[in-house]
Amino acid sequence: MLEKISNVMVLGCGRSGTSIFGELFEHIPQFTYYSEPPYQDLKNFDYSQPIAIKVPNESPGFISTPGLSFPLDDFKNAFPAPRQLYWIVRHPLDAICSLRIGISKNWGHHPRPADWQNWLSRPVLEQCAHHWNYLNTVGYSQVKDMVKVVHFEDMLNEPLKFAQSIARDIGLDSKANEKALADWANRVQNTNNEKFIEAKTSRAYSRKDHNVRISRWKENLTTQEVQQIKPIIAEGAGIFGYGISF
Repeated sequence: MLEKISNVMVLGCGRSGTSIFGELFEHIPQFTYYSEPPYQDLKNFDYSQPIAIKVPNESPGFISTPGLSFPLDDFKNAFPAPRQLYWIVRHPLDAICSLRIGISKNWGHHPRPADWQNWLSRPVLEQCAHHWNYLNTVGYSQVKDMVKVVHFEDMLNEPLKFAQSIARDIGLDSKANEKALADWANRVQNTNNEKFIEAKTSRAYSRKDHNVRISRWKENLTTQEVQQIKPIIAEGAGIFGYGISF
């Protein structure tokens, strides 16, 4: 076990579980949790107690590293050790279905790809595919030596096991925090039911056009649409083991 509980950063493409994963740390009393704070605020946080951050927002005066929303070299000094960074990834077709609302609103998900304006004349699904692939190739490549990759599907399929694994990673006593981990796990559901509580920052992006979260693309995309976007997501899908044979 680590001598001290690690500070945590949750990174990844939007609509891939970053919000609900981040809110795990709202349930843990030892943590102060910040969802998408301006990057500049990281320099002023009180790190005497562990802090968890979900995807900081860009800040004026800080030139972001491509694929990220912050300057990586500066971040290494601003976010103190011990620290644990996570990159959460979701099946590209499912993520694309969820990205549609935000991307259709002037590419509202951040960080935007460097060439996002060049894609504005393309269909929204292609824009979503490019966004997912860019973040999960260019963005991920910047931090791959610093992050632990976790999968959205593992989180939804076995949320308590997932939470307990995170606790071990960061030096948190699972037994002492058993209720907190279970309370979070109880709300993480693949379907809408009486237990499910959606992450606060995800609610504006939700569509009631699917019954499940894992493999929702089978409800939302036609065969033609899948074939249309497969070439755009092939690289990122391969990196994370999703393949392109769907």
